[in-house]
Amino acid sequence: MSFRLTIPFVLSIFCLAVPAWADFQAGMTAYDGEDYATALREWQPLAEQGDAQAQYHVGMLYHKGRGVPQDDVQARKWYAKAAAQGQAKAQFSLGTLYFNGEGGPKDYQQALRWFRLAADQKMALAQTKLAIMYDDGEGVPKDKVQAYMWISLAATNGDKSGPILRDILAKGMTEAQITKAKKLADEWKPKGQ
Repeated sequence: MSFRLTIPFVLSIFCLAVPAWADFQAGMTAYDGEDYATALREWQPLAEQGDAQAQYHVGMLYHKGRGVPQDDVQARKWYAKAAAQGQAKAQFSLGTLYFNGEGGPKDYQQALRWFRLAADQKMALAQTKLAIMYDDGEGVPKDKVQAYMWISLAATNGDKSGPILRDILAKGMTEAQITKAKKLADEWKPKGQ
């Protein structure tokens, strides 16, 4: 594509994106004002057009029952659409629904999958959830080293409960296990980096 054709192409994409962003922002303004029905009206068309942010927010409305009857089946549907596009909050939320058995049966393997994807984007809450799964042996073999590694990463990425949970976890570990877990945390890199 020549430079002469590139500028109009980029401008056309920008012009198409600006109205969508305005609609999304109108939905955020309505949501912040607790006008959930208006938020849904703004986000729904964007979600149906494939906007991951809007899909996540529509899922959240269904999950919390704001502006619509609470419906975890619908929440799973919308979270799944956004999660498949890499939206970390949707991945975490979808993992939570699978973990708790909301909107369908409990599925620790699916929960693990979605938590890992969100954790790989440095989402602290997903990293904490992984630590809990490894500590409790839910969906994975019980593994204190992995649990300590994930909770250390969560603490580094801003989970305020992370340091407390890490200290509690350390009380049931050997020094060698803690050293190994710290090494794994230091060496950890998000997938694709």
